Amino acid sequence: MNLFNLKDQVILITGAAGVLGNSMAGYLLTNGATVIVLHYKQKTVDETVNDLKTISDKVDGFVCNVVDKVSLQEVCDAIMNKYQKIDVLINAAGGNMPGATIGPDQSFFDIDMDDFKKVVDLNLFGSIVPSIVFGKEMVKKGTGVIINISSMASDRAITRVAGYSASKAAIDNYTKWLSVELATKYGDGLRVNAIAPGFFIGKQNRTLLLKDDGTFTDRGHTIIQNTPMKRFGEANELHGAVHFLSSDASKFVTGIVIPVDGGFSAFSGV
Repeated sequence: MNLFNLKDQVILITGAAGVLGNSMAGYLLTNGATVIVLHYKQKTVDETVNDLKTISDKVDGFVCNVVDKVSLQEVCDAIMNKYQKIDVLINAAGGNMPGATIGPDQSFFDIDMDDFKKVVDLNLFGSIVPSIVFGKEMVKKGTGVIINISSMASDRAITRVAGYSASKAAIDNYTKWLSVELATKYGDGLRVNAIAPGFFIGKQNRTLLLKDDGTFTDRGHTIIQNTPMKRFGEANELHGAVHFLSSDASKFVTGIVIPVDGGFSAFSGV
């Protein structure tokens, strides 16, 4: 029996148009899974699906809003009608906004609360609401995996990213709470875990970490100095954790947050 087999699993990914989510989607397709891309823009869904079809035809996409239960339920109904099951949900949608971040010349008292709330909505409720909608289908068949995306900002006080840090810290607690709730009420076939990436270069943080010539900014240099492996992560270095948590290889694993961070979370700085 191959505990790592993903063939014929139906795996939903929110945020699959992002650097990390897209890389996960491509990897899962190469391992025989059916991947369903969820995004709030039709154009992005179409472009992402077409790009992923160069890897496998077992990819589909739907437009929905991850914080809108009605929107998600409509998509859930369509997915169930077409595929009859949902095996894995990866809540990879997330992000930050300038107003929820403290600039170099700002303080905590300059935070824009509207932006702060939007960041919490996306990172926290953007994982909770999909878990409610798609999790119900998992409960009906007695099996299913939910994978949330945490962050190094959830465990450490990382300067500037106030809204993002608060929402990701909540993801850690929510992951543990939901893992207990589902297992105790619906059985050991329901699992909830999270992955906490270290520092990876994405669309939103590139200019914060790298200069135009590819050298480190002051912030990027500080991060590297506190990462024992002395580099940023590559998107494909999340694949192992995603594969493990999606498969029966982790059948007795629930309620954990796996850091994939080059040793950042283990290092005291001394």
